[in-house]
Amino acid sequence: MEINLRNISLRPFKTTDVDDFIIWAGDEEVTKQLVTWKTITCKEEALTFIKDVCIPHPWRRSICMEDDRSIGMVSIYPGLGDDRCRAHIGYAVSKVYWNKGIASRALKMAMLQVVKDYPDLVRLQTLVSVENKASQRVLDKCGFVKEGLLRKYSYLKGEIKDVFIYGILSTELPSVDQ
Repeated sequence: MEINLRNISLRPFKTTDVDDFIIWAGDEEVTKQLVTWKTITCKEEALTFIKDVCIPHPWRRSICMEDDRSIGMVSIYPGLGDDRCRAHIGYAVSKVYWNKGIASRALKMAMLQVVKDYPDLVRLQTLVSVENKASQRVLDKCGFVKEGLLRKYSYLKGEIKDVFIYGILSTELPSVDQ
């Protein structure tokens, strides 16, 4: 499958995304590394999640192909008050689109936009399981620095995991095409 990465876009979720959303959000291989997500099991649950979680989220965007189909998401959780200088990032892409550069491009696009949307933001960070090599490669491609290992830091699907913390400063952001 040939993909033109220039046709990838980010946009707010819509309720009409439900059928495409359930394809990737209903795939345990996609959601197994998402700490705050459980695998979506039916269309009704997907629609509720889109309406109650995705749409009102401060910065969650659907990753879309040129035909505006939702194939994944990027979520950025901006800090508040004295924590407004940093935000936490999460992302997922449908399994059929893995290893095609989509996650890296979408993440770069999101990072560049969110620093415009939140002018006090100077740091983006994320936690990634030590076993999640694919996500670590995406973060490396996007210019994140692996800052350390947090041992037995977080539960992931009921199991406590070691995670790496990755960070990047707003002054270090790569262009989308880098």
